[in-house]
Amino acid sequence: MAREPELLSPEIVNRGIEDSGPYAGSPSFSVRVRRGLPDFLNSVNLKYVKLGYCYLINHGLYLVTAPLLSLIFCAQIGKLSWQDFCLRGDLTDALFLLGLFGLILYMYLDSFPRSTYLLDFACYRPPNQFKISKEEYMELARKSGKYDAAAIEFKQRVLKSSGMGDETYLPRVVFKPNYKISLKDGREEAAMVMFGVVDDLLAATRIRPKDIKILIVNCGVLNTTPSLSAMVINHYKLRHNVQSFNLGGMGCAAGIIAIDLARDLLNAYPGSYALVVSTEVVSFAWYSGKDLDMLLPNCFFRMGAAAMLLSNHRLDWWHAKYELKQLVRTHKGMDNRSFQSIYLREDGEGNQGLSVNKDVIEVGGHALKANITTLGPLVLPLSEQLHFFTSLLFKNKSKSKSKSKSKPYIPNYKLAFEHVCILATSKKVLDEIQKNLELTEEYMEASKKTLERFGNTSSSSVWYELAYLEANKRIHRGDRVWQIAFGSGFKCNSVVWRALKNVGRPKRSPWINE
Repeated sequence: MAREPELLSPEIVNRGIEDSGPYAGSPSFSVRVRRGLPDFLNSVNLKYVKLGYCYLINHGLYLVTAPLLSLIFCAQIGKLSWQDFCLRGDLTDALFLLGLFGLILYMYLDSFPRSTYLLDFACYRPPNQFKISKEEYMELARKSGKYDAAAIEFKQRVLKSSGMGDETYLPRVVFKPNYKISLKDGREEAAMVMFGVVDDLLAATRIRPKDIKILIVNCGVLNTTPSLSAMVINHYKLRHNVQSFNLGGMGCAAGIIAIDLARDLLNAYPGSYALVVSTEVVSFAWYSGKDLDMLLPNCFFRMGAAAMLLSNHRLDWWHAKYELKQLVRTHKGMDNRSFQSIYLREDGEGNQGLSVNKDVIEVGGHALKANITTLGPLVLPLSEQLHFFTSLLFKNKSKSKSKSKSKPYIPNYKLAFEHVCILATSKKVLDEIQKNLELTEEYMEASKKTLERFGNTSSSSVWYELAYLEANKRIHRGDRVWQIAFGSGFKCNSVVWRALKNVGRPKRSPWINE
């Protein structure tokens, strides 16, 4: 298999004034070469386009079958008049016919895929004592005695260009001198954020804990025994036959994976409520060593959690906020570079942490390109799809006549969505995605504001972004919201929601000061 060419991005760095040596007193510059995102406008892998249309055809069978059966039934009924009913049968026959029709209709509707509804969601805002500025972060890092001068300089440089503000949240225990983070610290943080956000969700929806039939908890690094999902069951005294799942080690993309699992479980247990809790325990994922590639997550990850309540009961559509329309998952784990781009390991001194290597932006870009190419046929207007295939057709014809390399027409994804929520990883990543997808500042506002206010809260990040849109009264009936998340493996996942009503300013929100 041919390997895609590396995409390099040169950058001139001002290193200041030389202090010593033959060039003392002179300005010093260096050229830094980084790997960048692939140019989405330069190539399209038709394998993923085909995959998207396979999804569309599979889901479209039900939509084609319903009108066809209705047409046949109506055509047969239309041949009969009221006199035919009166002459050919009595009341018993008429009731039998109506009952048979009702049974057929019920069996068809029961086999028809149920819609998955998002009744409501909540995002956790930690207490103010956990709020930390970038200046305080650096001061505590210096006083902790865990990092050498190179590590301190690296942290300061990353924070300066991170896009984060001075009101993110972080447990102070990670800076405690001569202290090793324990399992007890991880459990305490997990309990605080999970129980806090579930309390807010239950208060908003007025759902009783015993009514929850499905529970899914995802957390990347902290995996305890009993599990985090068992902690939730014990705390809220959920029913004894609750379908409980605990997803671990799946990174920042695990939140959408949990939504996908909840949808499948709701189809297996129709008419149930599913509670999804997405979080990352920052204290337990903290790295206290000096390897620079393992210090990067320390600079971006912050405290946070989100809880979502889903249902596929047909009568829930009238009070649900959103309906799940499409969900596409892409996994690049078969490629070694992708698999090793984010890796939990130990350094030479035995300190455990997440290693983020130099390939992560490039492999993440390829995963994102594959994902949105698969998603396109499911969401794009027909006119855009026709334009796209026409451009491919003429491009193939022109190839045989000319050796010039022309770019294919890339559909305008802004026509498919009113809002976009991209995982708030870092300013550099958001800027690269904005440039490649040609998104306006309005589309990027929720992601950038979330990064600034809350930092990277891992899998819950896209929910803080949706909460931002709700708090600013941006969501209107019929609006389509695209959530994109990516994480270790390497994975890129997309989910599309359609607003079922105008969503007003919520009473509880991490963006609203009480």
